Amino acid sequence: MTKIKSLDELRKRKEQLEHRMEIRDKSDHPESLVQIKVAMATCGIASGARTVMNALVEKIKKEKVPAIVTQTGCMGYCYAEPTVEVKKPGQDPIVFSYVDVKKAEEIIDKYILNNELLDGILPANYQTI
Repeated sequence: MTKIKSLDELRKRKEQLEHRMEIRDKSDHPESLVQIKVAMATCGIASGARTVMNALVEKIKKEKVPAIVTQTGCMGYCYAEPTVEVKKPGQDPIVFSYVDVKKAEEIIDKYILNNELLDGILPANYQTI
């Protein structure tokens, strides 16, 4: 373990530990939180999913939204990447398509916080032939 040599280093270490504790606390009861999954397969990453995921994490943190953001593999909607699945407690999940940073913020502001639907929802009954 390295020695802490300044007050700034101590503050940074405190933030890191608090972040770890927050993740651990949320993982104890994920069904009571909004669950956001970002498809991070090769096609998603190539389409900008990493940027979208970072924007979602920052927005959730900034707005103090009771949610957990995770990454997942392929959702099967390669043509519509980046895709984001949002599952509110007690509701069926909704998958949003063509998500960029602006749309990610709208998903939080409009859908998660205000129950407004947005354009770009993939139909639940979509099946491949």
